[in-house]
Amino acid sequence: MQVRDFMITKVFTVRPSNTVKELLQILTSNRIGGVPVVNEKDHLVGMISDGDVLRYLAPKPLGIAGIAGIAGLVYIIEAEEIEDVIQEKLDTPVKDIMTKRNLLYVSPEEEFDKAIRLLSRHHFKKLPVVNGAGRVIGVLSRGDIIHNITKKIISS
Repeated sequence: MQVRDFMITKVFTVRPSNTVKELLQILTSNRIGGVPVVNEKDHLVGMISDGDVLRYLAPKPLGIAGIAGIAGLVYIIEAEEIEDVIQEKLDTPVKDIMTKRNLLYVSPEEEFDKAIRLLSRHHFKKLPVVNGAGRVIGVLSRGDIIHNITKKIISS
């Protein structure tokens, strides 16, 4: 079995210049958890996930405080301030928070077991499929792999 037998070919992508707000609209409207980031030639330049966005939007510690001998981190806790911070961060370009180093991907011709090993070893939820010209042509996700294993192997 090869990657092409299991990959999703309807790939949602974003460009590095897309904002976090635009990314969130794509993720929620398509009920997906992440997408490849591609340039104008559809070449892979990064990956971005809902986890990346959550880590970016989460309130950052302001510092360390000691209260009656108890040390802890101080966070912004007022709801209005958090909403303001999140609102500002929604205009951030995806390129500022995407994963851009050590990108892993597979080709459609690669053996399926290699893709499963990569996903499990690195705890990825998605793995882009890139053709010989460097273009993103598909995605493998954990959920789709499980679905396809059930459909193609267990149910047959």
